[in-house]
Amino acid sequence: MIQSMTGFGKAVAELPNKKITIEIKSLNSKQLDLSTRIPSLYREKEMEIRSEIAKRLERGKVDFSIYIENIGKDMSTQLNIPVIESYYEQINDACLKLNTAPPADWFSILLKLPDSMKTVSQELDETETKALMEAVNKAISQLEEFRTQEGCMLQKIFEQKIGNISKLLKDIELYEKDRVEKIKNRIAEALTKIENFDYDKNRFEQEMIFYIEKLDINEEKHRLDNHLRYFIETLEKGQGQGKKLGFISQEMGREINTMGSKSNHAEMQKIVVRMKDELEQIKEQVLNVM
Repeated sequence: MIQSMTGFGKAVAELPNKKITIEIKSLNSKQLDLSTRIPSLYREKEMEIRSEIAKRLERGKVDFSIYIENIGKDMSTQLNIPVIESYYEQINDACLKLNTAPPADWFSILLKLPDSMKTVSQELDETETKALMEAVNKAISQLEEFRTQEGCMLQKIFEQKIGNISKLLKDIELYEKDRVEKIKNRIAEALTKIENFDYDKNRFEQEMIFYIEKLDINEEKHRLDNHLRYFIETLEKGQGQGKKLGFISQEMGREINTMGSKSNHAEMQKIVVRMKDELEQIKEQVLNVM
């Protein structure tokens, strides 16, 4: 089964004092284009996380984020009590010396002063590290599952579109004999309209055969049929076939375009236009295949 490059995964790890949320999403890209948002506490694990993502996701524009929600009493940012006490005493002393009333709302003033808050340095322990990496792997696994589900949907679309082109290819055969006769008659009729024009009928037949051979589309039909079967065979190989499917669809386009330019028949050209429409839809979706 093929995989899409579009996906989303989310996992949560709950510790006694915090909740860690991992989110990862991906869109289509020719290569792996990874961007991360990792809090400073977990920065030491960034290379390991990047390595795991690169190993498992291979391609896509990937956005990875870690969010921390403190739910316990232990917080990294705390009131700097000694500094606040010092400010309080200094302001009181200043009020006495200047014979001024002290502030009505002490806290709103004290908390705005420099260094009234302090950041407590936190260490990443083994328990938290394990919980973090388990959540990371769970989020990546969810994204992989999402990609597989999307890939299943894409595969059905491809099979339907390839089937449609194959049916249209058979429809072209209905007009081939009629096309040759119409071309012959049109040229012969044009010659008869030229006054006092005489021509060698044997030479005319030879030139006509040469001209009809140039308009023959049997080779293009055969090659297109091979490309259609090869596309399905490649599709069934599963993951990692996106680029090859893109190349095959380009080759299919060349054969369809050549048939269109050679057809010289209104109904056949209408069929070619419908084939092009089906192929364009394939090309759009192939960009999203791993």
